[in-house]
Amino acid sequence: MEKGKKEVIIVAGGKGLRMGGDIPKQFRVIGDSPVLMHTLKAFYRYDNDIHIILVLPREQREYWNGLCRQYRFTIPHTLVDGGETRFASVRNGLEAVSPAGLVAVHDGVRPFVSQKVIAEAFTRAAETGAAIPVIEVTDSLREIRADGNSRSVPRQQYKSVQTPQVFRSDLLKEAYRQPYSEQFTDDASVAESAGYTVCLVPGNTENIKITTPQDLLLAEFLANHA
Repeated sequence: MEKGKKEVIIVAGGKGLRMGGDIPKQFRVIGDSPVLMHTLKAFYRYDNDIHIILVLPREQREYWNGLCRQYRFTIPHTLVDGGETRFASVRNGLEAVSPAGLVAVHDGVRPFVSQKVIAEAFTRAAETGAAIPVIEVTDSLREIRADGNSRSVPRQQYKSVQTPQVFRSDLLKEAYRQPYSEQFTDDASVAESAGYTVCLVPGNTENIKITTPQDLLLAEFLANHA
């Protein structure tokens, strides 16, 4: 793979326990196809040469392949087995990534990331080494203190974090050589633990993470009104 190649690891390891039913949330149909297909399409539309690495639990491979046949889904992608944790799944995905270039990590259940956000994250990561999309916090926030009481905190000092989070491939590979820590809430926290600085870029509010049945209803609306 040539130097400078863009790649994306799409992590779809969830079993959809909070969604209800037997079908994992990444396979639920919104609009005309399953959630995960919308997600892969978003990156393929951005760059049809991008190397897409899809991380799935091994037991879901056959089901996914069947969906691809059913929906005639032909976007090229590499399948990688997921791990016990998201950290392990991303580390598995990194085994399929070139040592040179840029790699994004994206949640499989965020199908509505905009082309502008993807482009800006890749551009800034090329300049700085690491870039993540964020949006403004609109709710009031309170901090729970050690004594059990709480206090209001200024929301303008906080941002809500999204994916794709984009990094120099060598940087992220090095960061993921660290042992797992419960402090690793996303890929940016892994990179920061390894001593790297992360740049922020504007996200898009439609870039929701589908977790609950209510999220699925909103996703259905977005898919039909895009």
